[in-house]
Amino acid sequence: MYSHYLEYYKGSKIDKDGKRIHIREFEYLKEYSYQDPKTPAEKKKNKEVVKLCDEIFTLKKSSYIKGKHDIKDDVKSKRSFLDFFVEKTEEKVDSPKNYGNWTATLVHLKRCIGTTLLFEDIDENFIKKIRIYFDKEARTKSDLPLSLNSKYSYFNKFKACLRAAFDEGYLSINYASKTKSFEQAESQREYLTHQELEALANTNCKYDVLKRAFIFSCLCGLRWSDINTMTWSEVRDEDNGVSRINFRQEKTDGVEYLYISKQARGLLGEREYPSARVFKGLKYGAVYNNEIVRWCNRAGISKHITFHSARHTNAVLLLENGADIYTVSKRLGHREIRTTAIYAKIVDKKMKEAANLIPEIKI
Repeated sequence: MYSHYLEYYKGSKIDKDGKRIHIREFEYLKEYSYQDPKTPAEKKKNKEVVKLCDEIFTLKKSSYIKGKHDIKDDVKSKRSFLDFFVEKTEEKVDSPKNYGNWTATLVHLKRCIGTTLLFEDIDENFIKKIRIYFDKEARTKSDLPLSLNSKYSYFNKFKACLRAAFDEGYLSINYASKTKSFEQAESQREYLTHQELEALANTNCKYDVLKRAFIFSCLCGLRWSDINTMTWSEVRDEDNGVSRINFRQEKTDGVEYLYISKQARGLLGEREYPSARVFKGLKYGAVYNNEIVRWCNRAGISKHITFHSARHTNAVLLLENGADIYTVSKRLGHREIRTTAIYAKIVDKKMKEAANLIPEIKI
């Protein structure tokens, strides 16, 4: 059977080796035709499938032309923007931290634009208005101006909604691609040294599943959301003793695979049925967050360590032990190399500090 699909050419880029890579995306239509039809029924089926695929292509082409020439969909353009934002927010409910950021953004948007604004009212002036609001007017619950990171986070959620609206035909112009985000402040990233990680691994933690998940994240760099939802269907044990994780990143929605060490694989335990969670009992909340603090205190670590610190730990340890920044970026699933560069700065700072560790020689 042949599988029918649409191929989208997205241009090209130059990779790190100077080679031009052509970018293509494929949309599988879930329609199939016989490779070598023999019976009248098979031939009829093939004609019907080809006709249907042609109609889908025509609709997709029409949608593209509408967008290119700013031809609005009269039905979709009458929908409330905030109603659509609420819909996109509810899609994030399984990711607590991301959902919290979306709901916080929604609160601000309700203050700024009200509930009656329709998609047909959105233009560049509206986008500027929202940006000015987050930059100059928005206040926290304590009546303070938003931090730079809050501006960055909230405005990016707004842009993500604009991008989704364009993709789904509510907007004929991709305003998200034309709008500049706020700069992200360079935050303090707490991490564990190799010595501290060893101390923590040899210290009792009240919840065994939390201890295994945290150390696993230190060894492989996976986010909390991806570890929490990981099932055994995503864990691949190859014949040569190598293991990898095949998963869809919760944050970026990108499909990834990640090779893990034997020690990391050992933390997962014995394989169960495919849909079973690997870290059963792991959950988001103050109980586990507080236990991480107490666990660190018992290990003699006074740093402010959270579960996300495990991801920072993985990045720093990889760079310290010779991994190049491109490889680390790919393993962490960063979309931009500049995100990974923050960890390289940490390592560089430690190297500068190390230069002065040897006492001066009396000459």
